[in-house]
Amino acid sequence: MYGKRGAGALASVALAGAALLLAGCSAPADHGKKGAGGADIAQRPKGSDPFWVNPEGNAAEQVATYARAGRKDDAEQIRKIAEQPTGEWIGPENPEAEARGYTEAAAKADRTALLVLYNIPHRDCGQFSQGGAADGDAYRAWIDGVTKGIGDRNATVVLEPDALLHIVDGCTPDKFHEERYDLLKGAIAKLGALKNTKVYLDAGNAGWGHPDQIFQPLQRAGIDQADGFAVNVSNFYTTRDSLAYGKQLSAKVGDKHFVIDTSRNGNGPYTAGKADQNWCNPPGRALGETPSTKTADPLVDAYVWVKRPGESDGTCKGGPKAGAWWSDYALKLARASK
Repeated sequence: MYGKRGAGALASVALAGAALLLAGCSAPADHGKKGAGGADIAQRPKGSDPFWVNPEGNAAEQVATYARAGRKDDAEQIRKIAEQPTGEWIGPENPEAEARGYTEAAAKADRTALLVLYNIPHRDCGQFSQGGAADGDAYRAWIDGVTKGIGDRNATVVLEPDALLHIVDGCTPDKFHEERYDLLKGAIAKLGALKNTKVYLDAGNAGWGHPDQIFQPLQRAGIDQADGFAVNVSNFYTTRDSLAYGKQLSAKVGDKHFVIDTSRNGNGPYTAGKADQNWCNPPGRALGETPSTKTADPLVDAYVWVKRPGESDGTCKGGPKAGAWWSDYALKLARASK
C-alpha cells in the first residue's frame, strides 16, 4: 500500500507508538494532555469525531520541535495534522501488545481506536512496502494477536489496503489468490466477532478502475460479514469522486456502508507527472476534510485519516523510505489546506 497505490506508517513507526502507549502516554477523557514534548494535543469533540487522537504521534513531536526552535507559525501549521485522529498501523512483531496499547489509550480517552492492518503475505508486489507475513499460518497467528489485543474495547479496523486490488490488477500472482481470499475472510470473521469492533475491507479508489472489477472479489473475501469497505486509502481522489465510486460499489455488494480516507485529498489527485507515479509524494496536495462521522451521505459512516499525513509514500520525489516522517512535505500539506 505504501508502494504501488499509496503510503502508510511503517512497522517501526507503529512499534514506537505502541511502546509510548504501553508506557502510559495516553490522553485523558476530553481535553487531552500535553503530548510529545509538551505539544498540548487534545481530543476532538466526541459527537462528530469519536476517533482517538494520539498525543505522541510524529506530528505532535514535530509541533513540539518547531515550538522549541521558535518556529511558531510552522508549529501551528503542523498542529492541523497533530490534532486529528489518524490510523495506527499495527506492526508485524507485537500485534497483541500494540492493539492493546492503542485501544486502552483510546478507551481512557473515551474514544475509538482507528487501526490499520497491513500484513497480508506477498504484500505490495515488490514495491516500496513489500513484505507481509511469511505465510498463511503466520498471518492467522498475527490476526489472533490483534483480536486478543483489542478485546472488548472500541476499535474501527481498516483491513489490508490493496490486498484485493492487487488480485484484480494481476500484480499478485494467481497461485496466491485463493489463500488471500481465505485469509481475508478469516480475518473479517475473527475481528467481526469482537463485541465493539467494526471492520472495513479496502476496496480501492475512484481512479484505479471500475466497481464492476472488484465487487465479486469483495464478495469472495467476505464483505457480507464486514461492516463495510474503505475507499481512497492513502490516495488523493476528492471526497466527491470517492463518494460516487463508493456508492456505485455499495449497490453491488448489498448496500454496504463505507468510509473514505480524506487525509490528503484536499486538492484532488496530481495529474502533471507520470501516471504510474502520481500516487507517490505528489507535490501541491492538501489535507482533506477532517475526520468525522457527520458525512455527506448516509452510506458513508465516516471520513477518516487512514494515511498519516506527513509520512512518506516512498523513496520518490526526494522522499525518505515509505512511512518515514517527512516534515517538509507535512508543512506543504498543511499550508495548502484551508
